[in-house]
Amino acid sequence: MSDWIAIGAMGLVGVGIPLAMMTVSALLRPSVPEQGKSATYESGEVPTGTARVQFNIQYYMVALLFVVFDIETVLIFPWTVIYRSALEQGASLATVLVPMLLFIGVLVVGLVWAWRNGAVKWVKSPQANRRKTERQDA
Repeated sequence: MSDWIAIGAMGLVGVGIPLAMMTVSALLRPSVPEQGKSATYESGEVPTGTARVQFNIQYYMVALLFVVFDIETVLIFPWTVIYRSALEQGASLATVLVPMLLFIGVLVVGLVWAWRNGAVKWVKSPQANRRKTERQDA
């Protein structure tokens, strides 16, 4: 039970120190309200237009695929560490290998699905399309 107490204490310290630092900072810092502090600042330039910019959905798709395969790496690495010791302790090859193969299989199915739906196909810029048509015309 003492292990859990140590983990709980570490969690409290990990949350408590930043909260205490923010509280002390809020109490000690000078407060000088002025209009310039609430104005939008963009590298010394006066901002023009709205802040809403529509990004290409491909950026989000690439980010999601990165997260999926990053999680895959995080889960496969510990499995590779215990693979040999599990076999040495008497676990059968199927018992050790089948769950990881199923996991990788699900990820491959997801990758194929994303590929077929165009999630990993990058959209070419209009400039690249113009150059391609110019080469074909020449």
